[in-house]
Amino acid sequence: MKLKLDEQGHAILQDGKPVYVHDDGKEVAFDAPSTVATITRLNGEAKTHRERAETAEKSLKGFEGIEDGAAARKALELVANLDAKKLVDAGEIEKVKTEISKAFQGQLDEANTKVSTFEKQLYDEKIGGAFSRSKLIADKLAIPADMVQARFGQAFKIEEGKTVAYDQHGNKIYSRARPGEVADFDEAMETLVEQYPYRDQILKSAGSNGGGAPDGGGGKPNTPKGDLGGSKADRTAALAARFPELK
Repeated sequence: MKLKLDEQGHAILQDGKPVYVHDDGKEVAFDAPSTVATITRLNGEAKTHRERAETAEKSLKGFEGIEDGAAARKALELVANLDAKKLVDAGEIEKVKTEISKAFQGQLDEANTKVSTFEKQLYDEKIGGAFSRSKLIADKLAIPADMVQARFGQAFKIEEGKTVAYDQHGNKIYSRARPGEVADFDEAMETLVEQYPYRDQILKSAGSNGGGAPDGGGGKPNTPKGDLGGSKADRTAALAARFPELK
């Protein structure tokens, strides 16, 4: 686009406006004041649009991460309708309570299951392992560790990470070697065996005659059924025959 000039090189005016010739040859009188006004107006509109965009962007910051707009609107509508009277009228309060209760109960059940599992694993490791590793059971008792655990296992609990034993009256068993402290496993087992009414029958020395011997202190001793040194089934049969209270 070029300014149209006369033969003397002066700008040609039309209605006081300079005439410009476009590349296609068309002549147009350029209205400078109108153009300046238009540019000013457009700049104002652009500023307004920019400010609106910035405001919208700031507002959307709070909705970052929300991909489902329909679900978000539904949630907002629910919140907007959380008027107690409306909920009562619509019979929705109990429904809301039930849904909340279900969600909470599900989480609680899951947590309780995990806790129970961990407690069982801890019990099996600490208590079951203590029976299998016990020197007292191996050296002094005539029945295997699994049978000893079947009879005395319920006397042991885990409290604050420690193994604690309770006697037949529900009292903690304390150490005689370390007054004021709970007995360790073998010392507690020794106390439990001493309190056991059939102790002579489970001690390795129980075969000798006497008031506490299996034959009652005289006569021909009974021949035990099963095999205490055999398989688990044999041991179970032998113990069931000799010690009915272990059933």
